[in-house]
Amino acid sequence: MYRCRQVVSQCSSTIKSNLGHGRQRYAGESTTKRFGSDHGYSKTPAIKPPTLNEMPTPKGSWATEHSRQQSKYNMHLAAGLGFTAFTLFVGYQSGSFYLNYGPDVKNTKVSVLSHEQVRERAAAAAASAVVAEESDPEVLAAGVEETAPVEAVVVEDASPEAAEEVAPPVVEEVTPVAVPDAEAVAEPSRDQTGPSDQSEAPSVVAIVGDLPVHIPYLLIGAGTSSFAAFRAIKSRDPKAKVLVIGEENHLPYMRPPLSKELWFSDDPEVSNKLKFKQWNGKERSLFFEQDEFYCSPVELVAKDNGGVSVVRGHRVVKLDIVGRKAELDDGRSITYDKCLIATGGKPKSLPSLSSAPENVQDHVTLFRNIDDFRRLESISRQVKSITIIGGGFLGSELACALGRRAKTSGLEVLQVFPEDGNMGKVLPKYLSQWTTEKVKGEGVQVLPRTHVEGATMDDDKVVLTLQDGQKIKTDHVVVAVGLDANTDLAVASGLEIDPTFGGYRVNAELEARSNVWVAGDAACFYDIKLGRRRVEHHDHAVVSGRLVGENMTGAGKPYWHQSMFWSDLGPHVGYEAIGIVDSSLETMAVFAKSTAADTPKAVVEATGEGVRSETENAATEQSSMKESNKLHAPVQGEHYGKGIVFYTRNDVVVGMVLWNVFNKIPVARRILKEGLTTDKLAEAAKLFDLHE
Repeated sequence: MYRCRQVVSQCSSTIKSNLGHGRQRYAGESTTKRFGSDHGYSKTPAIKPPTLNEMPTPKGSWATEHSRQQSKYNMHLAAGLGFTAFTLFVGYQSGSFYLNYGPDVKNTKVSVLSHEQVRERAAAAAASAVVAEESDPEVLAAGVEETAPVEAVVVEDASPEAAEEVAPPVVEEVTPVAVPDAEAVAEPSRDQTGPSDQSEAPSVVAIVGDLPVHIPYLLIGAGTSSFAAFRAIKSRDPKAKVLVIGEENHLPYMRPPLSKELWFSDDPEVSNKLKFKQWNGKERSLFFEQDEFYCSPVELVAKDNGGVSVVRGHRVVKLDIVGRKAELDDGRSITYDKCLIATGGKPKSLPSLSSAPENVQDHVTLFRNIDDFRRLESISRQVKSITIIGGGFLGSELACALGRRAKTSGLEVLQVFPEDGNMGKVLPKYLSQWTTEKVKGEGVQVLPRTHVEGATMDDDKVVLTLQDGQKIKTDHVVVAVGLDANTDLAVASGLEIDPTFGGYRVNAELEARSNVWVAGDAACFYDIKLGRRRVEHHDHAVVSGRLVGENMTGAGKPYWHQSMFWSDLGPHVGYEAIGIVDSSLETMAVFAKSTAADTPKAVVEATGEGVRSETENAATEQSSMKESNKLHAPVQGEHYGKGIVFYTRNDVVVGMVLWNVFNKIPVARRILKEGLTTDKLAEAAKLFDLHE
């Protein structure tokens, strides 16, 4: 009221005068004058309107009064809703009406039937079932033991006459099992942010063939990323049901030993057993988990505590992102809540070989998986010569492995690549040339600075024509020239591919679209320190898969990890790297004399772990500050026993190679994170304790 008085006091004199005239006019008039004497009213004085000072003031503030009125309204509303709900409940229990929601509430019209109509139609359905059972005695053998009574009929866009008799739908190859309820299958939750609870409320729905119609977690690809993802999913959602679909006929396995330890096994059955001895002599299986860890898809949907199932030998050809449905190569489909694409990469070939005659391609192996290893391992025991094309990680590892075998079997091993030395795209020139001498020492004939221009057949041998006109006759050719991201799903599913690096473009949480994530070789992600990248290494597959598994269960974490990779040229020479390692960048290095402890074999013996990304993750970042060699230009003939190579861009360290230096990746990762400049490299080198 005080505010109202303030408003009036601020009015102009004209407005105040008009207000006064109005009061005087009504105050001076009588009811007789206003309404006329013919109405029979007696002359009484006019009622004077109250002034602002005379108006009643509510108790308390206006907010309090409003709250009081709102409380009354809420109470009346709650009472009304409660009465309505009670009325509906009583009517439903008494049979006054009956509601039935069919398997697809959104797309059907619901008929409201009386209780008598329900009983009549249930009896008719039961009679039909008895007739069908008598005419076909195999019904029970097919697994249909009891026909559920029909309580209502749902008719979609049908006339009243047609609604009286509706034929039931026919579903082929259907087995009743316990899975999430039908409504959740037809329309999965769009705003699920926490662990999926689909597996916690089982009801009865169908399995088509040997696949469930719906799965909470679908993983496309059965490699390292999928393995890391479902471990993370199960750790956060113990009752999760995870279905993995992979093209290979194998359970998830690790790829690094295919070009390393498996070749150093003395067991002639190594290709069948797929077990290898690490450098410390400890035997280990190639597979992450044995068969007993997994269950079949039919068992998966019936498990109250969830599990992991792997569908082998099939691939997903299309994703319906909006409908959350995956279509397989055999025409089957499955709906999902969350999906991971971890399809990895496909090995590249050379134009001169991919366009060669078919009889030439029969003698060519694009090395990538278990089947390639088994084939090449068998061939290496039968032929006299093998030529490896490619001087990178894979090509150099295979060359050393086959070269070591050649020392005892008489096998001739040749390696052809266009760079100046082995791993010439990664290592600085002086270190690449030094590495080439090491590879030659393993019994490999290295042919650098050339490439293959053509291939023909001559007496069951492949004739390779090189750039300089030289011709090589060999029994078999192995191509190891890199990978292309496997993005076959992109066009059919409407997913974005990075034009520069390839792979599916993803955001910071590795999500390509809503509820669709990508991990491993196929993901092109944004590195907050190094820009957009695509990484093709084991550690990245593990870490990105683990992060996606956490995010699929609602973690919402960004990907910030700087993954590492490693390569061993046998048990005595190896290196680990992190960041951008490109020989075209400027490099600075520091080296020291190595000891017997500075070898891949020694680090595996000390840690008991051959997958060195695991030992690096367990390593501590703490390191004492011991004086190391000063940074200097490489000296001709210097023995590069062990050392650190810094890769710089715009005077900032963007990558590092740890040459025969192990368990120091956490230190390197910290240097990259801090964006160390070149003027501080001398101090940074001390962190690696090269003279320890």
